[in-house]
Amino acid sequence: MPPPPPAPQPFLLTPRQGEAARELLSYVVGLPLTSVDAQLLAVVVGIRAARTGVGNLTGTDLRSLRLDNPEQAVAELVAAGWQVPGSLLDGDPDKPTGIVVPDMAPGPQHVLPLGKGVRSKVSGWAMRTRLAKPVKKASPAARLAALFLAAYCTDELVGEAPDDLPVACYPAVAVLLEKGFLAQVSGRTYRLGPAVGHLAGMFRTPEEAAALAAEEAARRAANEAAAAAELVEITPDQWAEWKSGISPALLRHVEAVEQCSSCRCSFGRVAKAFMSAPSPVPAPRASASDHDAWREAHPECGREAAEFTVAFRAEHGHGPSYGQLCKGLGWKKLSRSLRGLVVSGIVADGWLTETSPVPWTLRPGKAAQAQGIVLPGQSAAARSGTR
Repeated sequence: MPPPPPAPQPFLLTPRQGEAARELLSYVVGLPLTSVDAQLLAVVVGIRAARTGVGNLTGTDLRSLRLDNPEQAVAELVAAGWQVPGSLLDGDPDKPTGIVVPDMAPGPQHVLPLGKGVRSKVSGWAMRTRLAKPVKKASPAARLAALFLAAYCTDELVGEAPDDLPVACYPAVAVLLEKGFLAQVSGRTYRLGPAVGHLAGMFRTPEEAAALAAEEAARRAANEAAAAAELVEITPDQWAEWKSGISPALLRHVEAVEQCSSCRCSFGRVAKAFMSAPSPVPAPRASASDHDAWREAHPECGREAAEFTVAFRAEHGHGPSYGQLCKGLGWKKLSRSLRGLVVSGIVADGWLTETSPVPWTLRPGKAAQAQGIVLPGQSAAARSGTR
C-alpha cells in the first residue's frame, strides 16, 4: 500500500491578513516603477516599513532577492521618492540599512496602516511565497507573479488573475505551471498546486464579503430579538426572595454590584444578569477568523486585561463585565460574538478567571498571578479561590 498523502499545511494568512497582502501588492504596482526588479524589491521593503515608515534591508538581503539589475531597482525606488542610502549597495553587506518610505510614515496619510501582528504575518507570507521550492530559483517576474496569484487565491485554492498583475509577469504564468506552483490554468482562472496551497491569500469577492457581513448582522439581530422576547420583568419582591436564598459570599458580591456608585446599573439589568441563565453567544466561522487577527494585533491583551481587573475591582468593589473590560481597554467595535471569543480566549490562557455563570467576577487568573498580578490582600493560597 502506498503511504497516504501528507496532510495539507495550515493556511499562513487569515482573510484579513490576505486583504492586507493584496493592499501591499496594489500599492507597489501603483508606484512609478518600470521594472519587475524594482517592484519585487518594493514589496520586500514596503512590508518591512509598513509600521514605522522605515524598512531595514542588508546588502545580503538584497543579493538574496536575485534581481537581474539591483542597481537599477534601487535607482527606481529613489526616483519614486524612497530614501535609500548608498551603503545598501556598497557598504557592509551584513549591516542593516534603513530605507525611508514617506508614504508609510506614521500619521493619518499612512497608505498601509497595519497592526504589528498583521504586518509580521504578511511579511512572513511574502518571504515564504517567494522562497517556495517551485519558484525559489525562478526569475524575479515569476516570483512576483507567484506573490500576486497566491494572494488572490481562495481557501479552495482557486483564483482569478487580478487586473493589476504586472504585464511583465504574464509570461511567467507558464513557468509557474511547469514548476508546479500552479496546478491548472484556464484563461484568467487558475488553481494553486497542492504543495503551496497554504500560501493562499483567502481571497473573498466584495459580494462574498458583503454576504458574510449581512449574514452576521442578521444573526446578531435574530439573537437580540430572541433575547428581547425572552425578557421577563423581575419584580422587587422576586429579587428580594432570590437574594434571601443565596450564600453570604454571593450576597456580598450581588450587593457590591447593585450598590456600585460607579457603574450605576439599573435594577432590571442587575436582576436579570444574576437571575437569568446566560444565553449562548454564537461564534460563526467568520468571527473565529476575526478573533485570530485581533489577537495577533493585541499580543499583550492578557496582561492588559488582568491588570485592568485589579484596578477596576479597587474602584468598584467587583469585577468588570465583558463589555466593561473591552470598553475600558479601548477594544472598540467588537461584535458580541467576537467579544465573547476575545474574553473567553484570555480566560482559557489563564490571564483571567471568573466564577461562571455569576456575572461581574472577572479577575486575574493563574498566568497573571504567576507574574505578580493579584488582587490586593490576595494570599498565595487564595489565588485559585473564588472572587
